[in-house]
Amino acid sequence: MTLQSLMHLQTNSMGVVSRRSFLRSLAVGAAGYGMLGWKDTLTLHAEELRKKGMACILLFMRGGPSQLETFDPKPNTDHGGPTKAIDTAVSGIQIAEGWSNTAKVLNDITLIRSMTNKEGEHQRATYQMHTGYVPTGSVKYPSIGSIVASELGPQNFDLPHFVSIGNRAATIGSGFLGMHVAPFVVSNPTQMPSNVALPQGVNTGRFGRRVGLLDQLEEDFAATGGGPRVEDHKTLYASAAQMVRSPRLKAFALDQENDAIRDRYGRSPFGQGCLLARRLVEQGVTFVEVESNGWDTHDDNFKRVKSLSDSVDPGFAALVGDLKERGMLERTLVIWMGEFGRTPKVNPRTGRDHYPRAFNVALAGAGIHGGQIIGSTSADGTDVKARPVSVPDLFCSFYQALKINPRKENMSTLGRPIKLMDKGQAVKELFA
Repeated sequence: MTLQSLMHLQTNSMGVVSRRSFLRSLAVGAAGYGMLGWKDTLTLHAEELRKKGMACILLFMRGGPSQLETFDPKPNTDHGGPTKAIDTAVSGIQIAEGWSNTAKVLNDITLIRSMTNKEGEHQRATYQMHTGYVPTGSVKYPSIGSIVASELGPQNFDLPHFVSIGNRAATIGSGFLGMHVAPFVVSNPTQMPSNVALPQGVNTGRFGRRVGLLDQLEEDFAATGGGPRVEDHKTLYASAAQMVRSPRLKAFALDQENDAIRDRYGRSPFGQGCLLARRLVEQGVTFVEVESNGWDTHDDNFKRVKSLSDSVDPGFAALVGDLKERGMLERTLVIWMGEFGRTPKVNPRTGRDHYPRAFNVALAGAGIHGGQIIGSTSADGTDVKARPVSVPDLFCSFYQALKINPRKENMSTLGRPIKLMDKGQAVKELFA
């Protein structure tokens, strides 16, 4: 491999490495890889924290899911539309029809109905709901996936710490944290990642020699001023080389799962993505994001949400139930959310528009006290009525569940210390 070809292995502007970029060079035979304190409950040394095996799965509803057609229905009201409410496993709590599977496991899920924010544009809100910060021109903040991978990911692990499933668009990357915690994107959860087999006729020893040759080639380039890029490339190649030789790769092989389990999750890309997320966490991956696209329902909201919930509902419910049955839910935080909600008032196209003022989020696992509702909205759904929860509050809650200090500082590439979250307080009711 030439240095010119090495330079082609790049990330996009968000710091995301595609599966192809991550492993392309392997196909031709060369590749290569303080204390946490918050009050009295979060005083674990970083290495001790990693040994806890905590993990996080983010189910992201790209486009902004309607709260009135998910977990805060307003039946028989002017803004409620035709959506009916259904009972759940928790007496007195109802959610929207179309979520019957989720309703059965609501004992393990908490609904925050009082999320409130100001960002109503997709790109800005998506960025904020992945980083906790609004975008700025000077700092590329790392996503929660990269932060969790950095804080909790075991060292010398032979799979990516952060896997993003079903995200054809750019996800939010590692920002100033670097390439060792950049997301590894898997577009199709039902297929093995490309280029994960050694080239024909290349055994492990020969493969190792090729990686060593690559290191020698990089030394000359680094000496001429390319040191930072070489360091990034070495990190990527080393991680990819570990992955190619890892016995944990079997986690990506969904065909090894029992058909009944695959059916339980649903045979949709999202459902199978949730199953893959469980398999990856089971093998030690620290953070997995599974995306459901199409929630930007400006038109024909009710039919479109029904179609979307048909795939998301069984996947979400099966994931929570499966993690619990396997004894993994207590150490795995499951987050269901989008970038904002939808307008309570239905527009002339039978759709709902962007609405950050009041929306909902669902959480399970990692010490979250399930079977409850936090906050409420007004009868017409236009305003938060009780217990408003901001985005910084939500992120502080994520970090508390994962036993990460939200005030910990990382040094940015500008030499400026950046806190994981500089504002907000964890929602104490989540842990009651």
